[in-house]
Amino acid sequence: MDLRLPRLRRPRPRRALAAAAAVVVLAGAGTWTAVASDDAPEVRRADRVMATGEGVRIDTSFFTAGPEGRRPAVLLGHGFGGSKEDVRAQAEDLARDGYAVLTWSARGFGRSTGKIGLNDPEGEVADVSRLVDWLAARPEVRLDKDGDPRVGMAGNSYGGAIALLGAGYDDRIDAVAPAITYFDLAEALFPDGVFKKLWAGAFVTSGGGCARFEPELCAMYERVAESGVPDARARALLEARSPAAVADRIDVPTLLMQGQTDSLFPLGQADAAARAIRANGAPVGVDWLAGGHDGGDPETDRLHERVRAWFDRYLKGDESADTGPAFRVTRTGGVDSTDGRAQLRGASADAYPGLHSGTRTVELTGREQRFANPAGANPPAVSALPGIGGSGGLSQLSSLGIGVSLDFPGQHARFESAPVTRDLRVTGSPTVTVRVKSTSDDAVLFAKVYDVGPDGRQQVLPSQLVTPVRVEGARAGKDVEFTLPAVDHEVRKGHRLRLVLASTDLAYASPAAPATYTVSLKSGLTVPTAPGVTTAAAPLPAWVVWLPVAGAVTALALLLTGRRRTAAPAPDPDLADVPLQITGLSKRYARSADRYAVRDLSFRVDKGQVLGLLGPNGAGKTTTLRMLMGLIKPDDGEIRVFGHAVRPGAPVLSRVGAFVEGAGFLPHLSGRENLELYWAATGRPPEDAHLDEALEIAGLGDALARAVRTYSQGMRQRLAIAQAMLGLPDLLILDEPTNGLDPPQIREMREVMIRYAAAGRTVIVSSHLLAEVEQSCTHLVVMDRGRLVQAGPVHDIIGSGDTLLVGTVTPVEEPLAEKVAALPGVESAVRTDEGLLVRLGADGTAPRLIAELVRLEVPVTSVGPHRRLEDAFLTLIGGSA
Repeated sequence: MDLRLPRLRRPRPRRALAAAAAVVVLAGAGTWTAVASDDAPEVRRADRVMATGEGVRIDTSFFTAGPEGRRPAVLLGHGFGGSKEDVRAQAEDLARDGYAVLTWSARGFGRSTGKIGLNDPEGEVADVSRLVDWLAARPEVRLDKDGDPRVGMAGNSYGGAIALLGAGYDDRIDAVAPAITYFDLAEALFPDGVFKKLWAGAFVTSGGGCARFEPELCAMYERVAESGVPDARARALLEARSPAAVADRIDVPTLLMQGQTDSLFPLGQADAAARAIRANGAPVGVDWLAGGHDGGDPETDRLHERVRAWFDRYLKGDESADTGPAFRVTRTGGVDSTDGRAQLRGASADAYPGLHSGTRTVELTGREQRFANPAGANPPAVSALPGIGGSGGLSQLSSLGIGVSLDFPGQHARFESAPVTRDLRVTGSPTVTVRVKSTSDDAVLFAKVYDVGPDGRQQVLPSQLVTPVRVEGARAGKDVEFTLPAVDHEVRKGHRLRLVLASTDLAYASPAAPATYTVSLKSGLTVPTAPGVTTAAAPLPAWVVWLPVAGAVTALALLLTGRRRTAAPAPDPDLADVPLQITGLSKRYARSADRYAVRDLSFRVDKGQVLGLLGPNGAGKTTTLRMLMGLIKPDDGEIRVFGHAVRPGAPVLSRVGAFVEGAGFLPHLSGRENLELYWAATGRPPEDAHLDEALEIAGLGDALARAVRTYSQGMRQRLAIAQAMLGLPDLLILDEPTNGLDPPQIREMREVMIRYAAAGRTVIVSSHLLAEVEQSCTHLVVMDRGRLVQAGPVHDIIGSGDTLLVGTVTPVEEPLAEKVAALPGVESAVRTDEGLLVRLGADGTAPRLIAELVRLEVPVTSVGPHRRLEDAFLTLIGGSA
């Protein structure tokens, strides 16, 4: 049976009369307000209610700005459970950019009436055509012809789906930009015939309960939730409400923005939409953003800017508008502890690679294995938990390299690769063929691929995604190809890939009857690498232009300071093996007798330490480093390096290497030639440079023979570090060495510092990235307002133990907190304004804690690592940062 409605080629006479009636209601109910904004056109807003003629009233807002005249229009839809107010800010921005913007609350949400139809073609989709009818009658809206306005549609999730459906049912829609949405709702909620029970329940709950939905939807949900198995009627009902039902009719420019951290609508949904719409001859852009329904960074500002450019090109006809690459993916690598945000960087390609581009086979090992599907599917394995999102969600833990998935012994099989011999970037959906046999007629398996660290213990499930597969006729045994979730994830050299097939998962419905599954490998793991997707090298910084001048000044300074050396205090033999001893150091501000940049500072650094110098802006860190390098003189106190007092031009400074505010290189010379030229300018013998040793520590490899202009920002930064290491100085000073680097490059820089100190040398690093300091430094010196606040080993300052911050919907009552504190593996659980601060014992793990929180019905909204160094730092400086 064809469930699709005929595409509306233009408003039918009966529909036009309904629209005219609605206009009367709108005119009578409208209220105008002006939205003020500095240095921007005033935004005019009109709130009105549209009557559909079916007893349903739709609440709308209309935004315009700037001078009178016609302009393209944009319809902005909201997410499920929200209302038109959720998209107000974007609507105002688009109005200022020269669009007439209409927002509305969908049926059953906000102040709109009616039952929720999950974008029913006869309900919510028909409402869109009524809104287009109304826009066609507005004097502010540009028309392509009578009754046909120039109009685009955008929205997230529920609002994204209605944009695609609008383009499929009404050919007056000219361009769409949906985000984190579905193409096939049946496949999203019933993937491969498995019921996604937690997300389906979240839909019903956020919609206000089953009674708020159309009766047939409510009956469908109750039927499937009770049986745990989606039937053909349920699938047909959701398919009819999916853009896939009108895939052959969506032929307008489409920008698809899909979330990587999204177990509700994963990347495969956008892939299916892209292939279908491109087949219709329409331009398609695909953007994989860092966030999604499971949390992460939504990249709101960047996506809004891209949507605006998309509409500028395809609604305004601006040929110069930069709509971005055909494919873009945001890559993440850890969290900046100073603000809790994930570190982001984009990669792109001139063509969308799909999910299976540039495949290579990774061999897996493992014998035939048997495991159980337990009675009642309990206890279930844990992967993604709907609703635990935001900046502290499971995806955040994953980006920090903390494994949070849980597979119970005896309920899964696993197969493992050898350590990869070079970094492997997985971009797309891996596949593998497995022989499956069951003691029951049908089997339900959950497939996932872990990234396993070199020690074999730490494992991370990229984006916390699994693939459920229902295997029918499994009693006789059959070969099944598993298509794993699409991800963009880098597997580091020395790590392994681990394929796990589990019998249960908390987010899905599994068969309640006990069964035994037997699985064996029939193929290796086919991994897509998308070789056409590249991260653009950062542009050459401005300092390469002034390098010749800087080099000349440096050489002159060396000559002058060499001739201007003055008598210094005698060396202290007791400090001959101490890299740095600072005693009573003070420096006043210029022309001030009582204002100090550094005051009475004292601390000591020993061999083999990596010391982090921390403090807010104005703490005196840079002044201290400049005095340490002999660039300025202290007013009081002294600095001794290996027992020798530091003065400008002091011979002991030859044992100090420094990287401060970047280094300059000649772009046409190779990396090696730049370093040789720099060393020659010092006037020291070539054999004293230890060039090869410094380069080995920096890890630049074959890139040394290439011109520096071809280097990425990370390679140039490492070359600068190598320059500071020439001569293998016993004391290396690095000021913000990770500025401008992306997460993988920051990690490489961290490893360089650790390797350098491992040989008994000493590193002092000043950085604002607290997460990096915590991972790379052995000791800390914390300064504030020029004074020493605390100094000592990192673990003494931040404390030991594993601490997680559990965010909750409502405050946790004391009895529930006591239950959490009494759990095995939990040392303490303290109530906070945000929820619970849980400290794990030696045998406690994050996955087991999450499982227990779910069992205790703790209303969890987020689970994230407690940034202990950040908290200690802010406590020490009294919040002055």
